[in-house]
Amino acid sequence: MAEPEAAPAAAPIAKRPRGRTVLLIAAAAVLGIVGGTAVGYDVQAGRAPTPLPALSQPDLAYPAKALPAGGAPDPLPASQDRRVRTDGDLRKLLADRPAGWSEDKAALGFRDGWLGVDEYARTFRDKGSQYEYFVESDMRRIAGAAWKRGQYRTATTYLVQFRSGVEQEAQDLAEGQRSYMPGTEFGAGNDGDPLKGSGNGRYYLYEVERKPGYLPSYQARATVYRGDIMADIHIYDTVPISKKDIRTLAERQLERL
Repeated sequence: MAEPEAAPAAAPIAKRPRGRTVLLIAAAAVLGIVGGTAVGYDVQAGRAPTPLPALSQPDLAYPAKALPAGGAPDPLPASQDRRVRTDGDLRKLLADRPAGWSEDKAALGFRDGWLGVDEYARTFRDKGSQYEYFVESDMRRIAGAAWKRGQYRTATTYLVQFRSGVEQEAQDLAEGQRSYMPGTEFGAGNDGDPLKGSGNGRYYLYEVERKPGYLPSYQARATVYRGDIMADIHIYDTVPISKKDIRTLAERQLERL
């Protein structure tokens, strides 16, 4: 018996290359992007230009109403223009000498109401560092007054002015002085009291200093700043100084500033 013929082998199925499909899709996407961009540019080119908003805002203009040709706004009154006061004679901003006090002609360093940077630096215990700081901080000038009352009580007021700029040097000096006042090596040994109405001023009573063979030494101090000017006020005596004494001098000087 003859053997059955073997079934013919199935022909292999041709497979579509996968890479070709991916390339076709990518090419279509690129053409779509390019075509869309070209259409967008064409549409935009056919539109009228959109005007930009005005750079000036009428509500922010000064003065509020337009001025005639060649006109200018009136200058601020001296009571509102700080530079009218601070750019003049700085000595005029010193508070008047209180009743019962007299000029202390023995005070060192003062020359017709002015004081040098080096002379002001000598009023600090760390003289060298303070002098370097003043030179580097663009100090402009120092005005001062020295008074005395009775046998030993003396008072000095310094107005330290810096050149106006980005840095707030008067504020930095006042805050730097206040930062070490709670210590006893260079400061008063306490946090002091706020000077009402100033927003930043403080006044201090120091620990009494006693040395054998010498009278006791009492000291009080107040600092406050306004703009580019810092006021530095001191009282010295051989008897206790009250808070009212230093506060009163500081308040008088604050009113003048």
